Amino acid sequence: MRINGEITASQVRLVGDNIEEQGVYPISKAIKLADELGLDLVEISAKADPPVCKIIDYQKFLYQQKKKAKEMKSNSAKIVIKEIRFGPNTDEHDFQFKLKHAQEFLQEGSKVKASVFFKGRSILYADQGEKLLLRFAVELEEYGRAEQMPKLEGKRMIMMISPVTKKK
Repeated sequence: MRINGEITASQVRLVGDNIEEQGVYPISKAIKLADELGLDLVEISAKADPPVCKIIDYQKFLYQQKKKAKEMKSNSAKIVIKEIRFGPNTDEHDFQFKLKHAQEFLQEGSKVKASVFFKGRSILYADQGEKLLLRFAVELEEYGRAEQMPKLEGKRMIMMISPVTKKK
C-alpha cells in the first residue's frame, strides 16, 4: 500500500466519506486535498485504472488493521491434541483409567490421539492393538467420534478422536 508521494499514477480515483465530489483527479490535486484536510492519500486498489485512493489518517488506519487482526486471532479456535498411549497387551484397569482421562479431554474440547506402541516383536500383535483402539473409540462414542480408522505407522498404531459438539 502506497501513500502520498509514493503513488506513481498521474490520475487517481478518489473515494471516501470526507470528499464532496468523488471522481478522477490529477495526483497533485488529490495530494493537495489530503494536505488541506491534514490527512494522508492512501492507495487502496493499485490494479484499477485509474488507481483508487482514499483520504484517511494512515496511522489510525494501520492501528485499526492491527486491532482487527488481533481480534481475529483471538476469536480463532485453538485445537489442543492430547495423547494417550497404550501397549498391545494393556490390561482392563489401565484401559479404564486412560478411558476416563480421554473422556475428560474430550469434554474440555481437546482432540485425543490414541496410540498403541509396539516394542520389538510385539508388532506381531498388531491386530490386538487395532481391536484395543476400536474398543476405545466405541467406549468414547458419546464424547467424541473417530476421525480415522486405526492405522499403523512404523511401530505404532494411531487413531484420532475429535470431540462431539453439543447442539444448543
